[in-house]
Amino acid sequence: MPPDQDQLGEAAEWLRYAASDLALARVPCEAPIMWETLCFHAQQAAEKALKAVLIARAIEFPKTHSIGALLDLLPGELAAPQDVQNAASLTEYAVLSRYPGRPEPATEEEHHEALRLAGAVVGWAEQACDISGPAAAAAEDHPGPAGT
Repeated sequence: MPPDQDQLGEAAEWLRYAASDLALARVPCEAPIMWETLCFHAQQAAEKALKAVLIARAIEFPKTHSIGALLDLLPGELAAPQDVQNAASLTEYAVLSRYPGRPEPATEEEHHEALRLAGAVVGWAEQACDISGPAAAAAEDHPGPAGT
């Protein structure tokens, strides 16, 4: 059964927020901004994009920041590409990077990988929801870090 318009509307709104987080994750890292903060926004983009897919499919999900837990809820016929599956690694940025005490600070390389994975999730989610809009426009306007 296809999702109703309310579900698609709500999914589109989640994708809009995902696009906003992805755009924030792409902000240049200049003092006092920390790599951890940018990685947090990459994680948030992926999380919100996955929740959009679940909403569009009328699949309930718990309150969680776990990308892996959200991926596990996807129906079997909706195969997520490897980059989307690999985005489960972004979960560590959901909490650990938001507060002091992380064992080691995030690096520029980790940030580039977080951006790549989050971008893959947002792009895939737009296709899975069959919604084009702010997230697609944001991805086109900001193709990723220079040199990648």
